[in-house]
Amino acid sequence: MAASGEPRPSAIGQALLALGDQWALLILQRALLTHARRFAQWRDQLGMSESVLAARIKELVAGGLLRPQPYRDGGRTRTEYLLTPQAIELWPLLTAIWSWEREWVERPVGLPDLVHDVCARTTDVDLGCQACGAAPVTARETDTQRGAGSAFGLVAVARHHRRTARGRVPRDALSYFPDTMEILGDRWSTALLAVAFLRVRRFADFQTELGMAPSVLSDRLRRFCDLGVLEPRAPVAGGRAEYRLTEKGLAFFPVLAFLVDWAQRWYPGPAGSGVAITHRACGKPFVPYLRCRTCETPLERAQVHFAVEGAEGAHSATTAVQLPPAPAATR
Repeated sequence: MAASGEPRPSAIGQALLALGDQWALLILQRALLTHARRFAQWRDQLGMSESVLAARIKELVAGGLLRPQPYRDGGRTRTEYLLTPQAIELWPLLTAIWSWEREWVERPVGLPDLVHDVCARTTDVDLGCQACGAAPVTARETDTQRGAGSAFGLVAVARHHRRTARGRVPRDALSYFPDTMEILGDRWSTALLAVAFLRVRRFADFQTELGMAPSVLSDRLRRFCDLGVLEPRAPVAGGRAEYRLTEKGLAFFPVLAFLVDWAQRWYPGPAGSGVAITHRACGKPFVPYLRCRTCETPLERAQVHFAVEGAEGAHSATTAVQLPPAPAATR
């Protein structure tokens, strides 16, 4: 949150402040997939230090994504942490991340299969437009506009903790791979990719949009080029060098679409700070949904699960069982 007297970030900026940390993302992911809700479960599954885990849980509670609840353990009262309705609605975003990794990231440990219980088959997902039902929808089939007051640089609040070193992400069948965490596990990186989808291409323009120090911006651009998400383009006729999204980068659009949709439903932003995505084919505001690629029907949270072979506990991790009901629509 912005300190008193400081400008409030946009809804998307607030979402990046809540989610722009790899451990926070993994804690929420395990809560959704394995129903982890107790300190020891997260510690053992993720291999986190207890001090880091305690700090992240505290932040997620303060941000309204986890809700503490006491329970009895023998003669002692302990605390477990349940997902809030706001956090539960992140399941399409997390599924979109899984789909992107499945197609674009080489992993030493394969990803679990997604099973659609309606057609009882393993599947992948397509991004669709709720307004007209069309799917798949790609970034190239949408237009994105933002209000005059939108700014991504306001994610630069005082850092609560050090950025986790690359390579420390768990590499089991469920954990996101370091490639993904280079984008989502750092709020600056996610903000950079977001403005790249707004057709910001030049170094000076990235710096103006984000307010990043040149050294930090150079580092993030280099990492994105190394990952194959951005590619540098040589200057033409005396112009300046540009950075363009690659096919791999453009394929990350579903994740950003769900992030924008989720953020703007749950966080109040200053007037004029919104981002509007329009589906060009139907001309209506783009509200994303996931479609089963196998049977071509919409995916519902209670009708899918990930089949994890040989994972700890030999569980079949669902995205819905034993979770609170989704809140009423707020559109």
